[in-house]
Amino acid sequence: MRIGIAYLGAESQSLTRNSLLESARATEAAGFNGLWFFDAVGRGVILPDPLIALTLAASVTKDLEVGTCILQVPLRQTASLARAALTAHMMCEGRFAFGVGAGSTKADFDFSDLSYENRHKDLSAALPIMQKIWRDEEVGGVSISAWPESIGGPPVLIGSWAGKTWIPRAATEFNGWIASGAKSTFNKLKEGIANYRAHGGERAIVTNIQVDLSAPTADMPDDGPFHLNCDLATARQRFQRIVDLGYDDAIFVLPDYKTATLDRLREITG
Repeated sequence: MRIGIAYLGAESQSLTRNSLLESARATEAAGFNGLWFFDAVGRGVILPDPLIALTLAASVTKDLEVGTCILQVPLRQTASLARAALTAHMMCEGRFAFGVGAGSTKADFDFSDLSYENRHKDLSAALPIMQKIWRDEEVGGVSISAWPESIGGPPVLIGSWAGKTWIPRAATEFNGWIASGAKSTFNKLKEGIANYRAHGGERAIVTNIQVDLSAPTADMPDDGPFHLNCDLATARQRFQRIVDLGYDDAIFVLPDYKTATLDRLREITG
């Protein structure tokens, strides 16, 4: 299983260029596979623009995958987002995974003065247009003359916590599916991956897995959020349940990106 780190912990609130670069270097040095960036506005906190941040992270690492989990497509103008994603794809030299979704937090849409109710329709309309742009096909009678090494664009992973529509589409039309420990439950993670594999899906990722080994250990019901806020032995057992379900990647939310914290995560994941 590939192990990734989500860049949305406490340190993002005191972000500096150097802290982001050090987090990327530390993640790769600790032997993890990816650094993933969340997308949120209008929630009273500031996170870095994911495409800018991941491109910067890729510039100081060698093999680390960088991705979005997830970027809310309906919050952006389609052609502009297509160009930005294609630029990130080219700059990251094939290490960029474009995790996208409709969004699930109304506050982001209210802040952006956009329709929350139309978000799934807007996502469905935007994705084929972006893919046409990346293939250097004409949109509105014009092609962008994409850089030769970027044609085709990044792999697209669909974020859907329990969607009956989007999980099959992730399997049949796109390059992967992203589930959420924080936004779903163990039962939904189990049902979701069964649905995804039944439709032939290949890469399945579970993200937003909270980790706090200092937290009191309590029962985690299968109909509640999946997390590792518990002692080390229990965290290992819970992680193994995700492995046993057959997910290909797990992405964890840590309180910081210090060496000791990353080492503790390694104790969980092996």
